[in-house]
Amino acid sequence: MSVFVIDPGAFTTVQDEGRWGYQAAGMPVAGAMDRYAHAVANLLCGNPRGLAVLEMTLKGGTFRFTEDRHSAIAGADMGASLDGEPIPNWSCFRARAGSIVHFDFAREGCRAYLAIEGGFDLPIVLGSRSTHTRSRLGGLEGRALRSGDRIEWGAAQGPATPRRLFAQFAPRHGDELVVRVLPGPQDDLFVDEAIALFFSAIYEVTNEADRMGYRLEGPALAHRGRADIVSDAIAPGSIQVPAHGRPIVMLSDRQTTGGYAKIGTVIGPDLRLFAQAKAKDRIRFARVGDEEAVAVLRDERARLDLVEAILREES
Repeated sequence: MSVFVIDPGAFTTVQDEGRWGYQAAGMPVAGAMDRYAHAVANLLCGNPRGLAVLEMTLKGGTFRFTEDRHSAIAGADMGASLDGEPIPNWSCFRARAGSIVHFDFAREGCRAYLAIEGGFDLPIVLGSRSTHTRSRLGGLEGRALRSGDRIEWGAAQGPATPRRLFAQFAPRHGDELVVRVLPGPQDDLFVDEAIALFFSAIYEVTNEADRMGYRLEGPALAHRGRADIVSDAIAPGSIQVPAHGRPIVMLSDRQTTGGYAKIGTVIGPDLRLFAQAKAKDRIRFARVGDEEAVAVLRDERARLDLVEAILREES
């Protein structure tokens, strides 16, 4: 009972909800970059939200199923096909023993998720199956997938049936993004003009963009003094600004501490926008306060609850 990797694609890893509880010891969280797409892919094929899936970046892989099993795709549209027939994005399908699922280059977005009924069954390391390649931990030998790999799957945990997610629950991924940001914790280390510029300028994603962080190109942000601080915690979405003045948005595989001033933090529900952003995509930052950030988080959770309830009724 396994998936055989014919072609791994550009960069494919096993990811779940992440390795929480070990940042104080210097261990990054990792986990799926687009937590909404990860959860929905699992729900589509009858899994609990947090099971391990395959996360594919920019170009998807080609996989052969050794036995019949339901599977689901979500996130970026990579032109998926099953034995040569197109598969709609944000859908669940049944693959037969010997079937081949193929993904191409991303047509829209950057990261696609392949979930399988029962989840991928790999060793749990510090509470998670997520891959963190820099420390060679988790997933399959702590690395990205290679041709010839086999990944076992677990026992089905709920009913699954071929189906497609309602369009209103399937986000589209454009190349001009508005990302909501909580100011701080070191916004006082920037001149007032820099704060105003940060929330009015358009930044562009550079080629230096991966699971650790996205470097952005755009107007330089001036510090009041030095850019360096005494190293402190880096949260998901922390926006560091080194001495050159260009923002770096820290993401799933970020280090746990850092010594650059942080002008703001991307709110959790908007991290998926960076997960699906590619080089040359344009970013505009919007200031939000604590109350709005909490409300957006509640909306995200309520949306997933509604998706789960609808899919359960369909099963």
